[in-house]
Amino acid sequence: MNTRANKTALITGASSGIGQELAKLFAKDGYNLVLVARSTDKLNEIGGQFWDEYGVETVVITKDLSEENAAQDVYNQVKEKNIPVDILVNDAGVGLYGLFATETDWEREKSLIHLNVLTTTLMTKLFLKDMVERNEGKILNLASLVAITPMPLMAVYAATKAYIYNFTQSLINELKDTNVSVTALLPNATDTDFFNKAGASNTKVTENLDDPSLVAKDAYNALMKGAPKVVPGGLVNKAYEVMSYVAPQETMAGMMRKNMEPKKEPVTDEKGNKAALTWGIGLAAVVLAGAALALAYSNSSAYDKARYRYKAGKLKSGADDVYDDVKDTLINGLNSVKDAVSTAKEVVAKAKETFADVLA
Repeated sequence: MNTRANKTALITGASSGIGQELAKLFAKDGYNLVLVARSTDKLNEIGGQFWDEYGVETVVITKDLSEENAAQDVYNQVKEKNIPVDILVNDAGVGLYGLFATETDWEREKSLIHLNVLTTTLMTKLFLKDMVERNEGKILNLASLVAITPMPLMAVYAATKAYIYNFTQSLINELKDTNVSVTALLPNATDTDFFNKAGASNTKVTENLDDPSLVAKDAYNALMKGAPKVVPGGLVNKAYEVMSYVAPQETMAGMMRKNMEPKKEPVTDEKGNKAALTWGIGLAAVVLAGAALALAYSNSSAYDKARYRYKAGKLKSGADDVYDDVKDTLINGLNSVKDAVSTAKEVVAKAKETFADVLA
């Protein structure tokens, strides 16, 4: 049953990956669709599938959004068809891998900036104005977890995502007295064609990729709730977010550089690798708990400070236990796992410093 027969969602980058998965969720919920991408055949195929399965109408707009005035042209076509866009999803984006100074091509970087920044900004401006006039609407902007951390070897891409995240959070404040919401999507590395197109398919980060359908589901739910941001993927990715806030930027840059380096050898111990990620959650939780405890301690009474000292002592002991468990679990000696242990040691050391300050 088409429960959203009078509603329309426009999705860029809809021919594959997260964009296609989001389009499917909108169609399943009864939204008619405007799908924008470069592949006409693929969009028509998707549109036909959604009509057969969900009975929703699809308008296809074939457009290379990295071109000059692409956003304005998409908007004009939508207005000519008299289609009110209730939800805008700015999903289209590209990356480029390599050392900025010596390896990457400026023309490709310029195209990347145009697509990720200029087109997204103008698409938002054009459709947001209509939404504000109606006092109704939602926008989802694709940022990334690298929007809040450095990313050597994909420096320009990360910078564009930092722009999108900051831009989105500013709009949220500007729109707080309206019924229009904007949500930033901050996924981790996801199993799409992104890394292949960016020339980064042989990097370490591609060994652990999130499922685009699960990313889309979390994004869709957050968008519908009007959340300011969403970090899909559960506790592991939430831990990465926490670390990006509490760890020094040079430390985060070093971690990201290791992730973006070429694979040295195939990972044969998948269980051990997953264990490293699981313990990473615990390490980030220790850091977060320590930071929260230190803040609470500084604003507490003498009685409460005594209680916080006791809790801090337990957390410090827990940090030691977590690190010891990491070493025992990851004893197989794989290079990727050794990197995880090294990172874990750095995080726990910073946690211990926090707890030492609290206990002093």
